[in-house]
Formats: sequence, C-alpha cells, structure tokens
Amino acid sequence: MNRAEVIATAFVPTLPGVVSPPTQDASTARRLRDAIEPIAMHSVWCEATSSRLGALGLDFFESYVTCRASLLGEPEPRVVVATFAVFEPTVICAAYKAGRSKCDRADLLAARDESTIASLAAALTDVDTERIGAVADVLLDAVVSADGTGRPLFSGLRDQPVPPGAIGRLWRACELIREHRGDSHVAVCVAAGLSPVAMNVLTELWVGMPIATYSGSRFWSAPTIAATCEDLRSRGWLDGDQLSEAGRAMRDQIEAATNELQASIINSVVAGCVGESALDELLNDLADWSQQCIDTNAFPPDVFKRAAG
Repeated sequence: MNRAEVIATAFVPTLPGVVSPPTQDASTARRLRDAIEPIAMHSVWCEATSSRLGALGLDFFESYVTCRASLLGEPEPRVVVATFAVFEPTVICAAYKAGRSKCDRADLLAARDESTIASLAAALTDVDTERIGAVADVLLDAVVSADGTGRPLFSGLRDQPVPPGAIGRLWRACELIREHRGDSHVAVCVAAGLSPVAMNVLTELWVGMPIATYSGSRFWSAPTIAATCEDLRSRGWLDGDQLSEAGRAMRDQIEAATNELQASIINSVVAGCVGESALDELLNDLADWSQQCIDTNAFPPDVFKRAAG
C-alpha cells in the first residue's frame, strides 16, 4: 500500500456545509481533539514523511504501524495489536513484522521526526512562530504531569525527547494529547464490554459515516462486521443500519467518560488561557493550522474521518 493509493481512496472531500454531529455544540475536550487531529497525525499523512520512510523500505501502512508501535520500544506483535485495539490482528502483525525487519528503531524515529517537522513547518510557513511556540507551551504544560496509568502509547511518546523549535514542540504536544485521548478511549470501550469491531461500528455511525466503512478501513472482514452489527442489534444499540436511541446514548456515554479521563489536560489548557476568549483563540488557531495541513494534502479533507480519528 503506497501513499498514492491511499490518497486516491482517502482524500475525498465531503460536500460543502456537511458536518459531523459530534462537532456541533462540542465540549472543550472534543473541540481540542478535533482542532489538533491533522497536526498530530501529520507524520502519518504528509508526503515528506511517507517518502522518507519509503526510502527505508516501508510502505504507507507499515510506516504507520511501525512508527507508532516503536514508541513502545520494541514490543512483540501481539502487544502492538492490543495497544492499537481497533485493527484486525493479522494485518497489524504482518505490517509490524515487515516494518521492523527493514530498519532499526532509532533510524525510524529520527526519520519520522525530521521529515514531519520539516513538512509541518512548510505547511505553516506564514504563521507567526512566536504564536506557535506560545500555543505549544500551553499544550506541553498540560501533558507533562498527566496520568500515564493504563496509557501505553501516551507514556511511550512522553518518554521521547521533545523536538526543539516551536513547530516540533507543537507537533509533539498535539501527538501527546491525541495518544492520551486514544488510550483513554480504548480503556472506556473495554470497560463497556465492547469488542474492537463494536468500537468501530459505534464510532462510525456516531460521527456520521455509513455502517461498515470505518470498520472496513481497519481491515475487518465483511462477515465479522456483519456478525458484530447483529450482536449490537440484539443489544438494542442498532436500529437497522443506524444507531438506536439507546445506542446513541451509549456512545454519548463513552464520549463523556473519555472526556472525563482527559480532565486534567483540559483543565490545564483552560488554566493556561486567561479568559474564555483566549481559550477560543487557542482552539481557533489550532483549527486554522490543521486546515492548512489539509490544504497541503497532509491530512484527508473528509470531515467524518477527522472526527473519527
């Protein structure tokens, strides 16, 4: 799987004016999550990093899996499967084994950092560096003392050196907040008794995607997805191919619990902004910078993909 193939399938814009329901009247935690997503994921989607890792022999999906897993050190494949949570295990294992066989961890992480920071700097070339640095500092202050319990990807990333410069600090801060939220979300879903496929199905419908589309992109087979959907219908959480009232309430509870597990980070960000207008300005700046990533083809323009994350 190369980047050109991914671009052809994933970089399809939604129609003007279309929004994902969770983004309406969103909590501060959701607003921050959506505002940083394209910045945090710049290393996955930008051409510069794909090319640099491609030169090391990794294709697009191998790069994604191996780079993210390498934050944990050199884990065994099943540890990667458990940590990633929502992907089909055999696909993750194969991609990770292939990626790990092609280059060592230090070279991989150095290539990822250098190319991503250069690409993000190019995307934000017209943005005031002082403002980027100030926002980065607020976000980094929020994650430095955040609880890493049960959050392996966040904790592994936090052990990595923070890159120098405003752009590097911004990217790392956004990555850290994203991984903290992702780990927290998985914990909430597991506690709710959801299987990996059920996590995907409830999320795709909740953000506005057609059933099985997001789940399919995580490489689950059509029969497995169909069986999971039937189970969710038996629980009363699906009405046909849509969330039932009970299913939507269930997914809303998962969102609220995920937000609660990020409360210390959100409270710190709010405290770092003097006044409500300063918080809005910070969130708006992050959203604008993320849009610049989208405009430079460094993140998919699909609003549902951004909300699902």
